[in-house]
Amino acid sequence: MIFIKLFLTFFKIGILTFGGGYAMLPLIQEEVAAHGWLTSEELINFIAVSESTPGPFAVNISTYVGMTVGGILGAVCATLGVAAPSFIVILIVAKCYEKFRSSKIVSGCMSGLKPAVVGLIGAAVVSLGITVFFPNGIGVDVFKDAAFYLSLAIFAVMSVLAFKKAHPILIICLSAVVGIAAGYCFHII
Repeated sequence: MIFIKLFLTFFKIGILTFGGGYAMLPLIQEEVAAHGWLTSEELINFIAVSESTPGPFAVNISTYVGMTVGGILGAVCATLGVAAPSFIVILIVAKCYEKFRSSKIVSGCMSGLKPAVVGLIGAAVVSLGITVFFPNGIGVDVFKDAAFYLSLAIFAVMSVLAFKKAHPILIICLSAVVGIAAGYCFHII
């Protein structure tokens, strides 16, 4: 049954990833593709929407995937699945906080997980970047397409704004406005 599959899939994603929603991206991509729930293009669109809507990224993306695959009940199942592991773990951690706080094992584990999380986020960035900048595959033809240069320009400007500590809402809104304007004015996206 699709609802149980959605819950278990997102429960697995929630329990196997540390570091927040972005660290989940590689596993979400793999699972969604393995089940044939969304195309890469649909997933990229959902990631953009999930990032630009209020709330935690992991909850937003699981809700969108669940809604697409199984309607409202699918959204509820996927959302509960991704949220349940964190809820369970935080209850355990809260109960045993003092013991965990001074544990060299837990401290060492966290030290090892930090670079792994950065690596997972980096892998997601590369994978999503290939889909955004090279939607028809990597080849010489991509350099003849104005959409490639527009996407690259938007990425560059927004990266500079992010490094200058511009507010994320400003960056998201500005990106949306530029994308809409380019789509209407140049008919290239």
